[in-house]
Amino acid sequence: MRFGIKTLDEYDVKGKTVLCRVDINQPVDKATDTLKSINRIRGCVPTIRELSDKGAKVVLMAHQGSDIEYKNFYTTRPHAKVLQELLERPVQFIDDVCGPAAREAIKNLKEGEILLLDNVRFQSEEQTLFEMKLKLSHEDQAKTQVVTKLAPLGDLYVCDAFAAAHRDQPTLCGFEQVLPSAMGRLFEAEYCAVSKVMENPEHPCVFVLGGAKISDAFLMMETVLSRGIADKVLTGGLVANILLAAAGEEIGEGSLAFIRKSNYEDWIEKIKPLYEKYKDQIVLPKDLAYVENGERKEAKVGEIPAAAGLVDIGHEAVAEYQKIISEAKTVCVNGPMGIFEEAITEYGTKGVWDALAGTEAYTLIGGGDSVTATEKYNLKDKMSYICTAGGALIRFLSGEELPVVKALRHAAKTFD
Repeated sequence: MRFGIKTLDEYDVKGKTVLCRVDINQPVDKATDTLKSINRIRGCVPTIRELSDKGAKVVLMAHQGSDIEYKNFYTTRPHAKVLQELLERPVQFIDDVCGPAAREAIKNLKEGEILLLDNVRFQSEEQTLFEMKLKLSHEDQAKTQVVTKLAPLGDLYVCDAFAAAHRDQPTLCGFEQVLPSAMGRLFEAEYCAVSKVMENPEHPCVFVLGGAKISDAFLMMETVLSRGIADKVLTGGLVANILLAAAGEEIGEGSLAFIRKSNYEDWIEKIKPLYEKYKDQIVLPKDLAYVENGERKEAKVGEIPAAAGLVDIGHEAVAEYQKIISEAKTVCVNGPMGIFEEAITEYGTKGVWDALAGTEAYTLIGGGDSVTATEKYNLKDKMSYICTAGGALIRFLSGEELPVVKALRHAAKTFD
């Protein structure tokens, strides 16, 4: 037992049907029926392999996209092919979630065999809007179709989806109410990695917060600063732009227009008290970049052109951030410094990532864009830990008990 949650070490799975929830949600190319990345799939392979090697009948449940992220809403069929290649053993796939065909396929599994069900979000109760609007208790989630139809076929539930641990949905929180449950190896590893940062980081501890998910970033920022976890917070992306505006700096009409379009304008006022309280620890970029007539240009804060749309931090900011990172003992990163996907606007992100690769500090990288940047610059082997979680990492680092953690702890107490 770790963190009040049972692990795979506590169960003999030979001959048992194990319902295993993984997070293998990846960007998809629907035209070619392929995945654009397989990072998250790689992460859950050790758990699946261990269950199969120990003679379990492994039933994999996973989501792909959602009603909100519709561009990636798709079948999990291509994931089965990737899993089969990584595991070097057959992985069956069925285009059903909990209907008669899926249930029959589960009943027919033999020891060591693996079956991937189709996208669980094809079930209405797994949809994000269903979660947000109905807010079912975990007890009520256990009464939904996906749980009532699949749980009777399972002997054990395993959650290896730390990246989805902030979600409150039946395949994540409902099975723990009715089945003995454990966390998988990836869940365990990621829980340990983020707990290390939260509970006992070596100081100086630096957080690098960028990207465009500003509400999550500001929630995390307040927690790590108020608890004395972070000594410095380096900012980039939209996070920096809003803080600069809150500090009374001109950030250009193009930047403000994007903030308004994203419905983030209220944050300029909302974040002022946090900035005023911790402005000695929150590091804002001293210069920023914008694109004019196809060329990258940079300007110091206070000299930014009125019409500019800021897309990256500048050379002076990068140099300062690199120095702070080089002197740190722990660095936690969530979000890039700008639009790193394009060569003209990637200088800030690449400069910060080069510093991360060169530091002696413990480096924790989290969030989809952060992982993508790490892969783009071929620096995966240079980071201490790369977390598959984005939203879950942010919620965890905000001090919140994640719904899936709560459910797994409930199962640990209920099923001895």
